[in-house]
Amino acid sequence: MKRSGENYFDLVYEVVKLIPKGRVSTYGAIANYLGIKSGARMVGYAMNAAHGLPEVPAHRVVNRLGILTGKHHFSSPEMMQNLLENEGVSVEKDQIVGFEQLFWDPSTALL
Repeated sequence: MKRSGENYFDLVYEVVKLIPKGRVSTYGAIANYLGIKSGARMVGYAMNAAHGLPEVPAHRVVNRLGILTGKHHFSSPEMMQNLLENEGVSVEKDQIVGFEQLFWDPSTALL
């Protein structure tokens, strides 16, 4: 939940840092956890701005179908997939294989 005086991007980054290696979350799930149900686009903006922040694993955030929609914001089109595969996540045709099993929902994980 957003607390007064806190930057929304910083709140997003704190949640993204909690996504375990080998797991993925979605823009919408993060927005929902932060209490902004229609804020998936804002989470996307935060992820676009996170690429200069090595401590924020932006590669672990995908769209609601498990598609690597943010891949064009990385230094190369293959980087997002490579980072995920280095963590044991399989990707085929820009989509997470077994997305339902790898999905990490902060609303249930961070009770």
